[in-house]
Amino acid sequence: MYRTVGIVLIVTLALSVALPSLSDEYDNDKVQHPRLPDDYDSDKRHHPRLPDENKPGLPKSKNAEQEQTIEYWRNQAKATVEKLLAKKENTNVAKNVIMFLGDGMSISTVAMARVYAGGEEKPLSFEEFPYVGMSKTYCVNYQVADSACTATAYLTGVKGNYETIGVNAHVPVRDCNAARNRTTHTSSIGQWAMDAGKDAGIVTTTRVTHASPSGMYAHIAFRDWEDDYWVQMDGCSPNEVDDIAEQLVYGETAPRLRVILGGGRREFMDREIHQDYETGRGGYRSDGRHLINEWLKNGPVGQNRTFVWKRSDLMAVDPHRTDRLLGMFEPSHCVYNLDRVHKNLEEEPTLSEMVDKATDILSTNPEGFFLFVEGGRIDHGHHDNQARYAIDETVEFAKAIELARKKFSEEDTLIVVTSDHSHSVSFSGYPSRGQDIFGPAGTGKDGIPYMTISYANGLGFYKHVDEAKGTRANVREMEDAGADDFRFPAMLPVDLETHGGEDVAVYASGPWAHLFTGSYEQNVIPHMMAYAACIGNGLKACPEN
Repeated sequence: MYRTVGIVLIVTLALSVALPSLSDEYDNDKVQHPRLPDDYDSDKRHHPRLPDENKPGLPKSKNAEQEQTIEYWRNQAKATVEKLLAKKENTNVAKNVIMFLGDGMSISTVAMARVYAGGEEKPLSFEEFPYVGMSKTYCVNYQVADSACTATAYLTGVKGNYETIGVNAHVPVRDCNAARNRTTHTSSIGQWAMDAGKDAGIVTTTRVTHASPSGMYAHIAFRDWEDDYWVQMDGCSPNEVDDIAEQLVYGETAPRLRVILGGGRREFMDREIHQDYETGRGGYRSDGRHLINEWLKNGPVGQNRTFVWKRSDLMAVDPHRTDRLLGMFEPSHCVYNLDRVHKNLEEEPTLSEMVDKATDILSTNPEGFFLFVEGGRIDHGHHDNQARYAIDETVEFAKAIELARKKFSEEDTLIVVTSDHSHSVSFSGYPSRGQDIFGPAGTGKDGIPYMTISYANGLGFYKHVDEAKGTRANVREMEDAGADDFRFPAMLPVDLETHGGEDVAVYASGPWAHLFTGSYEQNVIPHMMAYAACIGNGLKACPEN
């Protein structure tokens, strides 16, 4: 007996000596995945507060107490499974198709907007759509895409080269002559809809001649050729290359569009001769033309064409007495929603108001419609590392989608929500639940707070790096940290933050929405929409007549 006990003791001692790495490795793992300090939440005691941290934070989840129980999460999961099992494929023909494009709306942007809108657990309107897929966004010649080649893909069904619009990959960027070859031109789903007897329209918060909306009607070798001046600046002849604004007035597709709403008046007026309706400044054109006036005269006799440049006039438009509506509410892009609210810009319509008026007009066609809606300034906020703008624009985008989904039946209206490309924005660190998404996530090894939101590159680098000291700047000491236009930190300096190359999500609701699941090329999107609506020359859900 004693001999057995002795053997056990010897083996136990041997193991404790021979295998110290088991406990050491377990403890050392904390170096790679450190514990949050016990006073993590009280870290604010040691630093000045950010200006907006004195305001009430986001409310805790309404289910805060229940979330601490096992039953809550099991019941939530059960309800989700039951909802998935109850889904039935809708194989009706889509009378209407509405495509919502959040420019630059990466998956991280959606998650941050969710927190900003009301809480980590609260879905945005389109996140409740029954079907979700993933879209590959690269151009033919670039890994990371821009808004021009992507617009060609998701609106015309063909991938092209970086910075080209409505043409195939035989057209190099800035080639003065290549895009004049009509065999390179790609037609948009807007044109397919109108050819089938439906109406079509565009709503955007960017210039109506900007890259994304131009995908509906333009064929151009360079996205910046929005007016004749920039065509000339790149060494091309405006007599041979029709700029995008001119194509909106005289092209094959745009003159047939029932509604066009956004910004961009400057691209339609001469810089020397004309004055803007609101600012009094000249436009960007150099050919003496006033293309807005030409648009008003371009229709057939008796056609009611209406141009508006302020919200009050937009709201007064009678859908039943308007054959064509063109609205441009700024010389350049529409203002950010935060600026509209905080600067009391009452004559600037919201995206929801533009969508509401556009769908009122398009709904007068008994055959239905296709509407392209872009929340374009999500992208601009990210490019400037101004995350507050980008995230707030995403929430406004979600509101417009909610309006459309409530306004139309899922039985006959297909709604598709996606993005053209991602951004280099990151949502990281270990912020507490309910913490301000625009605040610090914790403190770095250098003892300086780091932000929940940061970028891989951009002008935010200069604001957050103290070059004289060779250290990071302390965001808690920045007086403008709570400002709408505050630049968030970036890892390396570039003039304009870059896009990201990862896939983007596609959310779908309505007839044939189940087609939009899985992973696919971005150019497949318009073909699936066309299939559901029985338009275009490809596959159709309905039998051929």
